[in-house]
Amino acid sequence: MSHVRISDAARFLGVSDDTVRRWVSAGSLTSVPDESGRMAIEGSELATFAKSHAASTHDAGSTSSARNRFVGLVTAVKADTVMAQVEMQCGPFRVVSLMSSEAVDELGLEPGSVAVAVIKSTNVIIESLESTS
Repeated sequence: MSHVRISDAARFLGVSDDTVRRWVSAGSLTSVPDESGRMAIEGSELATFAKSHAASTHDAGSTSSARNRFVGLVTAVKADTVMAQVEMQCGPFRVVSLMSSEAVDELGLEPGSVAVAVIKSTNVIIESLESTS
């Protein structure tokens, strides 16, 4: 069974270590000792918790088949007369999109704008990291 340390769980959930500890104290998550005796959470429980607590960014009136939606802050816009590159910081992730300069203008994208990056891909590569426990 995979165990995730409290600090890693916090990083994966985008919250502080203290928030995860409060969830454990409140009974929302169950901690178990890892091989080193530190507080950890079973990976399957953390996955269920993360999925059930994920905030949806879908508008009530819209639908989309894309499931990967990241709210973030526009950090850079590089545009010429036809195309633009828009960079966003979505939590710890940097997202870069290429689009028309016209779309950038219509959406009013500029550094400091809050936007949603919607990603639909048929080819996603997933890498396995060594266990942190």
